[in-house]
Amino acid sequence: MTQALWTQKGESLSHKNAGREFGLEESEIIEAMRAGKLQYKVSYAHGNPYYKLLRKEVKALAAELRGASDFRKHELEHKIQTVTSEINSCKRKLKAFEREKGALMEKLAHLVNDDSKGQ
Repeated sequence: MTQALWTQKGESLSHKNAGREFGLEESEIIEAMRAGKLQYKVSYAHGNPYYKLLRKEVKALAAELRGASDFRKHELEHKIQTVTSEINSCKRKLKAFEREKGALMEKLAHLVNDDSKGQ
């Protein structure tokens, strides 16, 4: 069962992302790995090593170290940040599409005007 979690999307994360997402210090994560509380695999990105961890284990560690209410608070704050980032990304994309639509409508208007002059 655990082996399948390593390959499922969203079930594993890097130790850096685990720290950001769950409010843990890198030293706390390393200490938990040494104590056997967290399974890990060493992976490489652009030649740089990082630890790959299982999300459910990091979540349990964060709840254990911070307490359930603080863990839940941090989890909600992280989700708000993520949603805000996605909203801002969508706004930027919408503005780009609106500019493109305006340019296309302008080109169409010029074509229609040119065609009506030619007749």
